[in-house]
Amino acid sequence: MPREHLLKIGVSGVRGVVGEFLTPSLTLNFAQAFGTYVGRGRVVVGRDTRTSGPMLQHAVHCGLLAAGCDVIDVGVLPTPTMQIYVQHTGARGGIGLTASHNPPEYNALKLFNAAGQFFNHYERNELLDLYNQRDFAQASNAETGAVRQDQGSAKAVHIARVLKHVDAGRIKRRRFKVALDAVNGAGSVMSPDFLTEALGCRLEAISIDPTKVFPRVAEPRPETLGELSELVRRTGADAGFAQDPDADRLAIADETGRVLDNDDVLALAVLRALANVPGDVVVNLTTSSVIDDIARTFNRKVHRTPVGEANVVDMMNAVNASIGGEGSAGGVIFPAVQLCRDSYIAMAFLLDLMAETGKPVSEIVGSLPRYTRLAGKVPFQHGRLSGLMQALEAAHPDAGTDKTDGLKLLWPDKWLHVRASNTEPLLRLAVEARAEEAARRLYDSSWRLLTG
Repeated sequence: MPREHLLKIGVSGVRGVVGEFLTPSLTLNFAQAFGTYVGRGRVVVGRDTRTSGPMLQHAVHCGLLAAGCDVIDVGVLPTPTMQIYVQHTGARGGIGLTASHNPPEYNALKLFNAAGQFFNHYERNELLDLYNQRDFAQASNAETGAVRQDQGSAKAVHIARVLKHVDAGRIKRRRFKVALDAVNGAGSVMSPDFLTEALGCRLEAISIDPTKVFPRVAEPRPETLGELSELVRRTGADAGFAQDPDADRLAIADETGRVLDNDDVLALAVLRALANVPGDVVVNLTTSSVIDDIARTFNRKVHRTPVGEANVVDMMNAVNASIGGEGSAGGVIFPAVQLCRDSYIAMAFLLDLMAETGKPVSEIVGSLPRYTRLAGKVPFQHGRLSGLMQALEAAHPDAGTDKTDGLKLLWPDKWLHVRASNTEPLLRLAVEARAEEAARRLYDSSWRLLTG
């Protein structure tokens, strides 16, 4: 595989396989460029539980100190909690060391501006220009900053913001039993406390030891969450929650142990938010049409963006959206808490829906419009993308097209979307249709064309 494909600089930061591609020296240089760009002042640094985290964290500290910044080290912390803390404390910005849902051999620098949001397109380009020019600020001995630890207050700020938007008393009175799989990641400590202390749940938990390796595939998908499903069934839990290593994504299992489609997770949050908050909805191109159906019942619009949290957030800012997210990625973004993917507001919204309606998860989800969704990954060969997209479009001359992110082909009752991954050297194929047979035919024919 070509070397350049294993280090990606994209919408959320710098990501790659640790060692040959993502190295301490590269990390230091990016951190020094970041410190030069945001200016002297406080920068928040946190991480998930990957083995490479402490090594790269030291490199980030060195780069920031060399640029004359002060470092607030928040230790192991969920990404949304870091983003909230950056904004809450008035820091110049933040760097989160986490490769999110990617395998453990990956790590990344997620870069946050002073608002606690991912760098927008202009900020990212300016930072990359600075990095490539290597014209970094160089602090003298007298100008060198310091590293300060703060590994407690950020969690309290995050939880307090979430609780403003649900009826915590109503949730506590129900004494829900919930199962949790935190993948031994950044949510391993905060999530049990959030569910038991803030929301009064009875907890059955697995994989909540941040000192251990990830026990399953990092991305919480239905096919990877067998242990959570079994835990729900064995303990009689009302719901099951699974996070990725930096706790921005959430998967949900109903009371039977069935893991919901990620698009339905976002749909439930949208349903809860639109009933109480004015504004439109923003989702990416791969998110299910169920969002459009829900929005219509509230007379709201749905705006679609290229895949990537930063792209969704940019549009949410532009239209003053009430809620948004990336259904295919299990990401809920509720700006009243923070403009970032947040598994904690997603958990709270579901529990609030259950408490308000008195219905189990399966019944609430069963009320949503139904679609068949299929998705897969195709190995990506450099130089073939344009030809593959043209062939796919030519095979479906009756479809509408959207080329803002790869190629999306649209019909009244179905769609397909093919794009290059933002984080891995792969093509991602997604198909949705109201009829299962139509979805399967479209998926199979597209797969054959892309892999032939």
